[in-house]
Amino acid sequence: MATATEEPEPVATRGPIDPGVDIGHVHLKVADLDRALAFYVGVLGFELTTRMGDQAAFVSAGGYHHHIGLNTWESAGASPPPRRSTGLYHVAIRYPNRAALADALRRLLEAGIPLEGASDHGVSEALYLRDPDRYDAKSSSTGSVLIERLPEPVIVDAGDGLSLAA
Repeated sequence: MATATEEPEPVATRGPIDPGVDIGHVHLKVADLDRALAFYVGVLGFELTTRMGDQAAFVSAGGYHHHIGLNTWESAGASPPPRRSTGLYHVAIRYPNRAALADALRRLLEAGIPLEGASDHGVSEALYLRDPDRYDAKSSSTGSVLIERLPEPVIVDAGDGLSLAA
């Protein structure tokens, strides 16, 4: 039984949700909105759909209202959270094919964004990197730039002739 200071444990009372449910967007707390936009729009190529001064912005691909929300509401000028803390582990940005992933790699290399590593998962290739607020990212040919923490670099092989050691 939970005390007044403890959260009650959730109890599953029904079966799983509809398999058509998906995650529509992620909202990231950033220290500097312009720096975050330079990365997500300027480097990765997302489109800016809405900007709310220096407090928030929304970016998307393909005309969706927003896939990524960026805000400074509680984080302007803040440092990234320490590694051993709760919070977001990663964000995956899905690319539709290897050519689109290769384009993402070209964009990252041209911008001087270092890769944390890469992996061939058998069903997809993945690039690992960190955004300016130190969220970790992974990109894969099944469609993702994944933002996650990695213990050590691995060999990068993005396919389409783009290979390098991270």
